[in-house]
Amino acid sequence: MPRVFVNERIPASAVWLAETTFERGHTYLVEATSGGGKSSMCAYIYGARTDYEGRILFDADDTSRFSMDRWLELRRRNLAYLPQELSLFGELSAIENIRLKNRLTGHATERQIEEWMERLGIASRRDHPAGRMSIGQQQRVAIIRSICQPFDFILLDEPVSHLDAENNRIAAELIGEEARRQGAGIISTSVGNHLMLDYDVRHKL
Repeated sequence: MPRVFVNERIPASAVWLAETTFERGHTYLVEATSGGGKSSMCAYIYGARTDYEGRILFDADDTSRFSMDRWLELRRRNLAYLPQELSLFGELSAIENIRLKNRLTGHATERQIEEWMERLGIASRRDHPAGRMSIGQQQRVAIIRSICQPFDFILLDEPVSHLDAENNRIAAELIGEEARRQGAGIISTSVGNHLMLDYDVRHKL
């Protein structure tokens, strides 16, 4: 659990107060109130933060012992991540943000990226600076960027918080298709507006 919670009395949690296992090929929804630690959980799994008590294991290996080189390889080949803050480059266009990731991985074809943008209704915004797009449009750009890599798991922190039902459905289809193609697991968080997937397991933080 986050170290900030150690001296607090927190309610029973399927993640913080129990041993939790995430497996490839399954879909997981992690629900929490605002401030409940869902973003922290994603950052811990991704290795972006280490201020936690307990252990995180990948295939029985303790991640606290991983070198930076090993983390970089995991993030390039095994772990995809869509943070809540999106982390887009505001001065770059939508397509440039996506291509920047895809150049590192060589995962998707240009045609595939264009098709994803078309399906999510942002093809007409492909050359607009990300910083001048609405939050919902930025989320759709970030969703496409997140699947432009091979992965065993994809971490999605409130991925559709600013999307309407139709774009939520389409985003879920794209993510689900790519996860199934790779035999990967999906871990999505939510405070209410869930990514529209059929979840195998629902956890509460």
